[in-house]
Amino acid sequence: MPNPKRRHSQQRSAKRRTHYTAVTVTLTKDSTTGEIHPRHRAHVSEGKLYYKGKLVAEKAPLKA
Repeated sequence: MPNPKRRHSQQRSAKRRTHYTAVTVTLTKDSTTGEIHPRHRAHVSEGKLYYKGKLVAEKAPLKA
């Protein structure tokens, strides 16, 4: 199995890791229910599943 001949510098590792950042989730208000939820995600309101302000399912799926 190949191994590096010399140690990688700290700068080289840091350059690779610069692109990993925490991103805040964008929230939006649903036009139908008025609830705040993450964008582009279905959400449950009063036991019903909504997506883009439209009713998708009368009975929300159970969370595992």
